[in-house]
Amino acid sequence: MIKSLGAGGRGPIVEVSGLRKAYGDRVVVDEVSFAVDEGEIFGILGPNGAGKTTTVECVEGLRIPDGGRIRVAGLDPVADHAAVTQVLGAQLQESELQAKLTVREALELYAALYPNPADWRPLAERLGLTSHLKTRFGVLSGGQKQRLFIALALIGNPRVVVLDELTTGLDPRARRDTWEIVEDIRDRGVTVLLVTHFMAEAQRLCDRIALIDRGRITALDTPQGLISRTAGATIISFTPSAPLDDEDLAALPALASIEDKDGRLTLGGSDETVTALLSLLARHRITAHQLRVTDATLDDAFLDLTGATK
Repeated sequence: MIKSLGAGGRGPIVEVSGLRKAYGDRVVVDEVSFAVDEGEIFGILGPNGAGKTTTVECVEGLRIPDGGRIRVAGLDPVADHAAVTQVLGAQLQESELQAKLTVREALELYAALYPNPADWRPLAERLGLTSHLKTRFGVLSGGQKQRLFIALALIGNPRVVVLDELTTGLDPRARRDTWEIVEDIRDRGVTVLLVTHFMAEAQRLCDRIALIDRGRITALDTPQGLISRTAGATIISFTPSAPLDDEDLAALPALASIEDKDGRLTLGGSDETVTALLSLLARHRITAHQLRVTDATLDDAFLDLTGATK
């Protein structure tokens, strides 16, 4: 049994152990293990081609693993596929409906597939689709289509919903609106398995995150826990009023990185680095113009933990 320290507090509802999937000689998922606690938003984060979608497609029962064990609410997604579809809803990475199908027709069609579906009317209202019930799928905007696919994923009253690259292609406003919908889904008791390559999205939404790179989990922690692992958890940027000696800068405690771009310095370090830097500036009577001290982001942590480059 995989033990989990997630935010849900009610034990794991999704368990993946030693998952392996290959296509020919190419291994795309290599011994992946994680558990998703009931009631949390669990993120699977990584670059394109890292194995994220293949992993969740195995969880959904859409692909047959080459090795490992998967359970969703205690069920095998392959052997118990019909039963799993009653507890798991999914918004796929690439989805389409017939262009002439209206929103209402799509909701009614999907509701007819379940023995005890959710009432699609309040679901449509919650997702802002009520005014578009007569609109054909082919003329919906990208954001409206995503809202419809979320509704279709939820219409079976699932305990778990998989959202795969939910906000790809959306503008910033639509993306943030969609984030609020995801939080609302979790607040209503549905466990969310969120697949994304957007760092800000994962940092905003997820209780815990599994970083996947080249088919393997490179780290699994809370967003803040991942950020705290990066070498430069505190970022200091400023433009000095006079040049600073390279040796003085290199001697700053806990200094993890330094970048000079057109005279503006960006240092990665810790609170100790900030204190020592301010003392250094005061001793040399150098002013730090446009001084900014910020925490590292999940993007910084990902680059550090995976060895990726921008």
